Amino acid sequence: MLRMRLQRRGKTGYAAYRVVVAERGAPVKGRSIADMGWYNPHTNDFVVKKDLVADWLKKGVKPSATVHNLLVTHGLLKADKVTSWKPKKKEGAEGTAPEAPTSAALPAGQAGATVGETAEQGKPEAKNPEKPQEEPKKEP
Repeated sequence: MLRMRLQRRGKTGYAAYRVVVAERGAPVKGRSIADMGWYNPHTNDFVVKKDLVADWLKKGVKPSATVHNLLVTHGLLKADKVTSWKPKKKEGAEGTAPEAPTSAALPAGQAGATVGETAEQGKPEAKNPEKPQEEPKKEP
């Protein structure tokens, strides 16, 4: 089965993509059947050969979710956008992160204390209780 997908090109930290037709199971940087254009996400430039894209779509090539959304955005395909990725669900019973305790939920002596401080001392707790924290050296 053939897919219309993006093939990463460009420098490290500055990706640019080619829009290609390739076998679905082929490696991403592997051999492609047809090169139809390119996409630069930094400048949002999307240049493809419209007649070539239309021909491959008529032949039954399915675009990847990202390519589908790019084709819809730039008016080459009349369809709704598809979900290309979903954010990971947070841990928890209902899929929500546990909330941080408010000052009303803290014990009586710790209201207003920040993380790493105790209400009695008002100083950060030592990470290793056996060794006291070293004070910075003062230059004369």
